[in-house]
Amino acid sequence: MAEKATLARPYARAAFAEARESGAVADWSDLLAAAACVAADPRIAPLLDDPKVSDADLVSLMIEASGGKAGQAGGNLLRLLAENGRLAVLPEIQSQFEALRADMEQVVDVEVVTAMEMAADQRDRLQAALQAMTGRKVRMHDRIDPSLIGGAVVHAGDLVIDGSLAGRLDKLRTALVAQ
Repeated sequence: MAEKATLARPYARAAFAEARESGAVADWSDLLAAAACVAADPRIAPLLDDPKVSDADLVSLMIEASGGKAGQAGGNLLRLLAENGRLAVLPEIQSQFEALRADMEQVVDVEVVTAMEMAADQRDRLQAALQAMTGRKVRMHDRIDPSLIGGAVVHAGDLVIDGSLAGRLDKLRTALVAQ
């Protein structure tokens, strides 16, 4: 079977084009997030390939989960996915849709992993520096990992900045072994 990313790409692009054209990017985002949640739920995922469960029932469940954000076009997308046996690809479609949305809005999601919680002023300075570096609005997601000992690791797409003490010690160990 083809990779999920490959299967999801045309659906994500078509959904995004429709969302932009209709001026409902946020509603489409909500719809895809809700439908992806349903598709990824461990109680529902096995039903996606079960011939005893009708496509109409699965689509109705996803539309209901979206809280009415589907609209006719969103419902049509979900029905098309069901007909083509692609409902399981919804989490990847949602991920690609959000990447297209972030690109349109000039936003970059950044994960910042620190050894301990950052102070508000540190977070603000880091966010400003990352905005200057990327030229985009930065949406920061924080995570704490005490194994870093100190410092931080920043993930922004393919860019990784390792300013952690654990990372520096690892580099030092590698340099000493190489000698």
